[in-house]
Amino acid sequence: MPKATKPTCTIVVNLYSASREPLQTKARVLVTLRDGFQKQIHRAHHHASAVVLKGLPFYNNFGDNYTLIASAKGFRQAGFTPVKATPEMPASVDLMLLRNDPEFNFREALWEVLREDPAYGPLLCAGATSAEAAGERYTDLMENRPAALACFLNIFTAMQAIHLPEGAASDYLKELIWDDTMEPDRFFAWADAQMVDQVVRAAAEGRFEPQPGAEIFHPGATRSYKQVQFGEANVQITFHENDKRTTRGVRCIKVELDIDYYKDPAAHALLEVLNHRLTGSMTDPRQVYVLRWMAGRHAGVAPFEPPYRLA
Repeated sequence: MPKATKPTCTIVVNLYSASREPLQTKARVLVTLRDGFQKQIHRAHHHASAVVLKGLPFYNNFGDNYTLIASAKGFRQAGFTPVKATPEMPASVDLMLLRNDPEFNFREALWEVLREDPAYGPLLCAGATSAEAAGERYTDLMENRPAALACFLNIFTAMQAIHLPEGAASDYLKELIWDDTMEPDRFFAWADAQMVDQVVRAAAEGRFEPQPGAEIFHPGATRSYKQVQFGEANVQITFHENDKRTTRGVRCIKVELDIDYYKDPAAHALLEVLNHRLTGSMTDPRQVYVLRWMAGRHAGVAPFEPPYRLA
C-alpha cells in the first residue's frame, strides 16, 4: 500500500512600498520563513513583488504559526507573525518595506484639501481666531514638525475606523491642543466628556482593555484604555478627567492619544516605553504607519490610508 503523502500548505507574500503600491525596486528582497518551532523553512532572494512559497510543512499544531521576514538593501526590515496556512486555505501576507530614510509626502494633506473635509475641517479650525489663522497654524506644523503632523494623521485615521457604541471615536474630538505636547508619538485634544462612557462600554464588549498604572506612564491621567483589535499598532486613549473645559458648546475633558507598537503590555513597557526613556527616542510615526497598514491588511478590515504617504 503506497505511503500517504504528507499534506503541505502555501503562503503568498505580497511586497508593498510605503506609497501603498506593489514594490518596484531593483533591489533583491531576502524572504525568510520560520515555522512555529523556529526552524528555518525558506530563505532566498526574490525580485518579484509577489512571492509564492509552496510545499510548506503542515503540522496541524503550533508549528503552523509561521513567521515571515523580508529585507532588502536600502530598506527597513519588515515581518509578520503568526501566519497560519492550511492545505485547504493558502495564507496571504502583505508586507510593507520602508526605505531607510523615508520622506513625508503631504500632497493629500494640504490645508486646501483638509479644510474642506467634513471630518478634518471643523477639528483643525477649532480654537483658531479665523480660518486664515487655522491655516497658518496647520501649515506651520507641516513645515516645521512634519513627524508630529504624521502622528496626528495616523491616529485620527485609525480613530475614524474605531466604532464605539455610538459613532466613531474620532467624532468625540472637538479641539486639538496646539502646543509642544503635539509630538511625533502622541497628541492631546479636548473631547466630549461622553467619550469616557463610550470607551468603557466598548471595553466591556472586548474591544478595549484598561491599562493599569496609567498615571505612571501618563502624568495626570485618570484612566487609560488600549484597543485590542490588532497584534500591533493599536490606539491608546488616555483620559485626563480633571482637566475640563467647554469647547464648541460641548462639555469636554482632556484626552491623550497615541499608538503603541506592541499589543502585549509587558512588551510595550520593556521594549517600547523603557527604550524611549533610556535612549530619548520616540515612537516613530513612519513605523506606526507601516505596522498599522500591515495589521489592517492581515485582519481584512478597511484599508488604513492616512492622507499622506512615505517616499
